Amino acid sequence: MKKVDSSVIRQVMEYIRPYKAKLWLSLFFAFASVAFTIIFPLLTGKAIDAIVSGDAKIFAAMVLAMALSALLTALMQYLMNRVNNSMAYGISCDIRKEAFSHLQRLPLSYIDSHPHGDIVSRIITDADQVSDGLLMGFTQLFTGVITIIGTLISMFLVNWIVALVVLIVTPVSLFTASFIARRTFSLFYKQSEARGVQTSFIDEMITGSSVVSAYGREKANQEEFDRINERWAKFSLLATFYSSLTNPVTRFVNSLVYTGVALSGGLSALFGMMSIGGLTSILSYASQYTKPFNEISGVVTELQNALASASRIFDFLSEPEESTDEDSPELSVTQGSVGISHLRFSYTPEREFIRDFSLSVEPGMRIAIVGPTGSGKTTLINLLMRFYDPQSGSISIDGQNIATVKRESLRKSFGMVLQDTWLKNGTIRENIALGRPDATDDEIAEAARLSHIDTFISSLPNGYDEIVSDDSDGISAGQKQLISISRIMLSEPEMLILDEATSSIDTRTELMIQEAFMRLMKGRTSFIVAHRLSTIRTADLILVIKDGDVIESGNHRSLMEKGGFYASMYRSQFSS
Repeated sequence: MKKVDSSVIRQVMEYIRPYKAKLWLSLFFAFASVAFTIIFPLLTGKAIDAIVSGDAKIFAAMVLAMALSALLTALMQYLMNRVNNSMAYGISCDIRKEAFSHLQRLPLSYIDSHPHGDIVSRIITDADQVSDGLLMGFTQLFTGVITIIGTLISMFLVNWIVALVVLIVTPVSLFTASFIARRTFSLFYKQSEARGVQTSFIDEMITGSSVVSAYGREKANQEEFDRINERWAKFSLLATFYSSLTNPVTRFVNSLVYTGVALSGGLSALFGMMSIGGLTSILSYASQYTKPFNEISGVVTELQNALASASRIFDFLSEPEESTDEDSPELSVTQGSVGISHLRFSYTPEREFIRDFSLSVEPGMRIAIVGPTGSGKTTLINLLMRFYDPQSGSISIDGQNIATVKRESLRKSFGMVLQDTWLKNGTIRENIALGRPDATDDEIAEAARLSHIDTFISSLPNGYDEIVSDDSDGISAGQKQLISISRIMLSEPEMLILDEATSSIDTRTELMIQEAFMRLMKGRTSFIVAHRLSTIRTADLILVIKDGDVIESGNHRSLMEKGGFYASMYRSQFSS
């Protein structure tokens, strides 16, 4: 059974540390609030004694003091809540900010191997759970603990015998709450895990909704979601059930406390050991004393949930980031020569994917990479961009080992168009200028013209200021790809990577794009991954990859004359 890890509490405390001043201020307001609350029963008892003795002057003074005490209590609680809200949501904001920053520095291998919905759930939902738990902790735990201590001291001052009865019964309540709370953490952790799986599944189904409909998978997916949902409901119900036991059990023990106070206090008053007003005060203190135990039981439940969520966030934050390269030099591309020497790479230790791969690329060459699906084409591109690092071997650009330079400078030196397009939520102008935010409107328009997307943009109601996103229905996959290509046209990088860049474009548009690419590739070292072999016939060198190995290389003519794997692939595409 998973228990609360003390390291999780220590990590939460690290996030609280910057708010130390506010924490002390909150404690001051909590102390002041409780102090005025504790004074109230004492003033009530004196007012009752004044009524019994017929002292109207003292009674009037006590009523005025009671009114002032109630007013100051309300003011202190208001100020405390303001400070607590600022702390709780500030800490949640800090955690979410660090989690998102960490996400930016994680290697692509982590993103590829973990459900995206679960990552989103950790950064958003779990961070919310932490803030809710901390808010209850700051608001009710402080005041609850101070109230228990303050009322107990006050009861000893009024009548030590009654206070001793309370003190003897109290450990039963504490033991019960602690016993139940220890068993709820693991259930709340499993609830958070199930919620992450649920979020991931929903995200997956929304993303692939058209495929789901096309294959009639709605019923099967509903059944799968029901299983996930039932698992979440099971752990939620168990966690809520066990945590809910705390309150009624605590209330029962508190009732015993109140009964003990009433009996012992009544007997003390009967034998003249305290006045009627004193009995009234100590009964009020008994109510004040037991109330925080009920509140704290709810706080403990919420804190258990918050710590379970915090544990998931900290697990995410503990994932190793890409190695730092702050002290590494910038990549300086002057010619664009690329050297790959004895490269070895595997996604999993038990299966080597690329074995002893070497390649020498002269400046300005156009290198086409072809092969069947899963042969390693995109893997080579990922290694070239340092999205992944090889197990051994090296890649150099103009004699500079890319493993020793800043990743940002490496990636900026390449213009990259992928098969899977991505548009950020913003205007078309912002999407085209993504790689060069300082570009002028004329330069953006020229890039769109070279990509043959300018006519479409002009037809939109807001032109270049039209708001688009990756999920926009009014833009086809081909048009999204053309906008992505416009980014490259605008940024004019030193080198190019085109990974199935025209896969979503019709044949007529593809011919125009190829013409634009030919102009763009002139004098630039370019790597072209293609399934349509007609698009790479003019490449200087064609690498044919199968199962991570280069099985053929040469230009289009030499490979066709050889009559090998490439020739077979090419003829199969044009057999008609």
